[in-house]
Amino acid sequence: MKRFPFVVLSTLLALLLIVFWPRPAMTNSGQASVEWLDSDQVEAAADFTRVYGPTELQFPRDLGPHKDYQTEWWYYTGNLESDTGREFGYQFTFFRRALTSDAETVENASDWRTNQIYFSHFTLSDIENQQFYPHERFGRESASLAGAQAEPYRVWLEDWSAEQVAPGQVHLVAKADDVALDLTLAETLPPVLQGDRGFSPKGPEPGNASYYYSIVQQQTEGTVVVGDEAMAVTGKSWKDHEYSTSVLSAGTVGWDWFSLQLDNGTALMLYAFRQAGQSEVVVADGTFVAADGTTTRINKGDCQVDVLETWRSPESGASYPSQWHVEIPKLDLTLEGQSLMPNQELNVSNTYWEGAIAFDGKLSDVTVSAKGYVEMTGYTASMENVL
Repeated sequence: MKRFPFVVLSTLLALLLIVFWPRPAMTNSGQASVEWLDSDQVEAAADFTRVYGPTELQFPRDLGPHKDYQTEWWYYTGNLESDTGREFGYQFTFFRRALTSDAETVENASDWRTNQIYFSHFTLSDIENQQFYPHERFGRESASLAGAQAEPYRVWLEDWSAEQVAPGQVHLVAKADDVALDLTLAETLPPVLQGDRGFSPKGPEPGNASYYYSIVQQQTEGTVVVGDEAMAVTGKSWKDHEYSTSVLSAGTVGWDWFSLQLDNGTALMLYAFRQAGQSEVVVADGTFVAADGTTTRINKGDCQVDVLETWRSPESGASYPSQWHVEIPKLDLTLEGQSLMPNQELNVSNTYWEGAIAFDGKLSDVTVSAKGYVEMTGYTASMENVL
């Protein structure tokens, strides 16, 4: 599943975005959000390819963009630590949104004309100082301002980028006024195909699904900058890549998504959709990844997630879960954990919470610990037309 600091672009680019970018709307909390696909536009999405069942994902081909689908994202999160033990979390995501299908003829083509919009979210969580730094940037796939490619793998928006530098290694670079990130991620396991061989249903309706894979337990090292202080860090990173032409089912207001990387080399992904008026977390799907890369699918009913504590945002007024208890009997796995700092809410083009978490528990009576990320959307306004 997924996600959205704003950078001042040139006057020309800002004008182009006004022409082509979806119209902002006001949420109940007064925050501006972006309407990606309202009910009147669903029919227009018929020109895009939809996801109806499993297909054979191929690498490196499917590392790159899939422009026949309307929406796509490349998503990185990680938990890092400096030599002195100072903890950080980061999120770095690139989103692609097609305004028209490639099947439509684009007249008067030029280097500035495009039907592909990119935007990116870069956040840093300074756990020791309880400071959260969210940033957002928009751009167009024109004049090489933004884009994605498979071979060699690269996704970029201006000078923010994720780029292959060696087989199985990706370099992440993002810089804002107050924080910066320069990391190298090294794969330890092959891509994990989520759902049914990469086919991830998002609702009962035919075509309401995505293709979705993850790359987990990536060894990570590099530099984090906060203000004038640059620190060498190491840790673990998680990547998701997902693409679809899809909307949330009627009445679905948002989702909760968990990624956990355990200290024994295993990993766990869970996501749940919430219906209007529903407060509990009902897991819709998930995957447990063993240390050797083999997977076990977590189906609805296999997992129980209980919310133990909540946190209310002083900015949006939303109340988010902040502590959880997780039980998965089929894995003999029990975990309990919490957010590493309460305020990791992004108040950008859409308001949502995404931040670093830590869990402890037992797997087959062996003590384990885990760090990761959780994303929670739809707590301020429905995400029904955003996916």
